[in-house]
Formats: sequence, C-alpha cells, structure tokens
Amino acid sequence: MPARRVAATIALATLASLLAVTAARADGPAISTPGAPTVVANEPHQLTLSWAPSAWVEPGAEQPINYEVQVPLGPNTYRFLGSTTDTTITLTDLAPGTTYRIGVAARALGGYSDTSPTTTVRTAAGRATVSYLNLDWSPTNNQIQHLLKVTNTGTGPLDLSTVRVRYHLRFEGANTSLVPNCDWAALGCDRVQQTVQFFVPPGAPSAMTTPAPPGPPPGTPVPGWVELTFTDGTLAPGQSTGPIQLRHHRHSWSNIDERDDPSWLAATGQWTANDRITLDVDEVREFGDTYS
Repeated sequence: MPARRVAATIALATLASLLAVTAARADGPAISTPGAPTVVANEPHQLTLSWAPSAWVEPGAEQPINYEVQVPLGPNTYRFLGSTTDTTITLTDLAPGTTYRIGVAARALGGYSDTSPTTTVRTAAGRATVSYLNLDWSPTNNQIQHLLKVTNTGTGPLDLSTVRVRYHLRFEGANTSLVPNCDWAALGCDRVQQTVQFFVPPGAPSAMTTPAPPGPPPGTPVPGWVELTFTDGTLAPGQSTGPIQLRHHRHSWSNIDERDDPSWLAATGQWTANDRITLDVDEVREFGDTYS
C-alpha cells in the first residue's frame, strides 16, 4: 500500500477513535466517581479525610485528576471546602462541634466525575458548645422562646466574658423590630446581655435619588442574629451555665415566622446540640456553622 494511503488510513483510524471516545464521554462523565470520603482524623478545627481514587472511563490522553471536596447545598449548588491532587486532605477551616455532609468530585481539563456519596460527620467539639431546647411548639405565633445552655468542653477554665453566642434568624418582610428578653437564667439574667443585629441588603439609593428611610426595602427578608454575651463568670471543664430562658417579640407583638431562621429547630421537648447556633471564644469559632 502506498505510504500516503497508509498515513491517511492511520489518520482516519485515529480520528474515528477520538470521535468514539468523545461520543462515549458525551453520554456521561469521563471520570469515574471517587469513593465516599472516610474520616482519618477528627480534631477541633481540623478534619482529615481520604477516599478511593477516580479513573478515566476511556483510555487516551488523560490529564491529571484534581479532587474537589464540597458540601452539597442543593441542585448544582455546593460549598467548596478544598481541593487536592491526592486522595487525602486535611481541612482546617471547619467549625468544631458541627455536622457536615461532605462529598468529593473529580475534575480535569478533559472531563469530570459525578459527586461521590456524601459522608456525614460531626467535627470534634471545641472549647465550648451550645445546647438548645425549643419551648415554642408554634413557630408562627408572636414570640420566639427557647432555652440555651453553654458548656465548657475544653481542658481549662472558660472565662464567660470571652464567650459570644449568636442565634441566627431572618426578619421576614424587612421587619427588623425585635425585643430580646431573658425570662430566667440559672446564673442570673443580670449577667446575660443581648443585642439584635441585622444586615441591610445591597441596593441602597444613589446620591441622585431621594434618600430612603433607614432600614431595608419593604418586603425584603433580612438576615441577622440575636447575640448573647456574659458580664462575668468562669466555667470549669465539663461545667455549664445551666438553662438560660430567652423570649423575643416584636414591638407591635405581630406574628413571627421562625421556620426560615437558620438556628430554628422544630420543638421536640428535648435538649439538642444545635450546631446552627454559633459560639465564639476570644473571636475564634468554637461551635456551630450556619453554612454547613
């Protein structure tokens, strides 16, 4: 066979092979799904994971595979935690005492994989935790009512004046009116301080327009929190503040829908470690994460 015809035949065969690989990859991911992550080490502020590797579905000019560690939040929505070309990673930016659903996906220049099955893990507790007991069986009445309790889970004394607890909520209808109350506390309500904070969404009027009144546009849901701090006190390791009974209402006593509040959990009559309530000690997160 003439050399030119042989070269043409080889070229056509190579093209046909590439088209076949492309067609196969068009039907699905080009990289196999990595294994579900397993926990190697779980310490406060540090979580080490490993997983079974991925492989290219079709042989060819494979590119190096990169693994993305992520928390699925919804359809095609993820919280990115980290990436590596290895099959193990140590994450150092997770909140202690918090539950995460973690998956792994493989990515490369020439393809991708489906996300692995998720692994649910509660990170090790930090220096303190928050326990929560919802007292309100109706989440749409005119008050927010619950008990909170801070426990020293560290190895040394905990200075309560360095502790900051935030109960995260959303002010529906842009109504940011909220009156925080302490009805009773084992350590005394006089040692408990509460402040309300909210965040006006972007889109304030420009300098050329008539200034709008203070506050968010009407009807806009506004994120915020009720912050709880302490004037003084020290907890020994394993000791708690005891129950702190809190109750919040609007100035108008109008109804409040708690169901979209990040820190709200339906009433069960039982204490729970509610990791959607955040706790910081000396400005360092020791418990909870509203984006887990």
